[in-house]
Amino acid sequence: MPDRAPFLPPLLSSRPRPVQLGAVVVPPLIGGFLTGATLGWSVGAWVLANVLATLGGFLAGFDHDRFGEAARRGAAGGLLFGLSLVLADALVVDDRVARIASPPIVQAVVTMIAGTLLALAGTWVRNRLAARASEAARLDAAEVAVLVEEQ
Repeated sequence: MPDRAPFLPPLLSSRPRPVQLGAVVVPPLIGGFLTGATLGWSVGAWVLANVLATLGGFLAGFDHDRFGEAARRGAAGGLLFGLSLVLADALVVDDRVARIASPPIVQAVVTMIAGTLLALAGTWVRNRLAARASEAARLDAAEVAVLVEEQ
């Protein structure tokens, strides 16, 4: 039996170190900066960017099967996201269409906590899906054994 359900992504720990680093650092930095830039565009763009960021934080948890790894990944991603959001706000936004936490460092703390919780939720869902797939495979194997015995 494979060590993971076929529909689940490979674990981040199974990927080469440069890929691991890139997956943990690049998306939150770019996503945070783009989300911060939307503060100067429209409320709709700000909301959409935050929905996408939330989805990204949740899906990052799917790369892990251990909660400690997911919490560290979520905290790092959330912190990087929040810091780059604040940086974009300071560098490219003239007139805000939405507010962020004040002082701005609080925004990074909020996104760090949110990133941690989202990644933990993603890992929990991954583990549930993997357990269900494993149980289904076990039941399928039991059914095959019964059919073989009947013949």
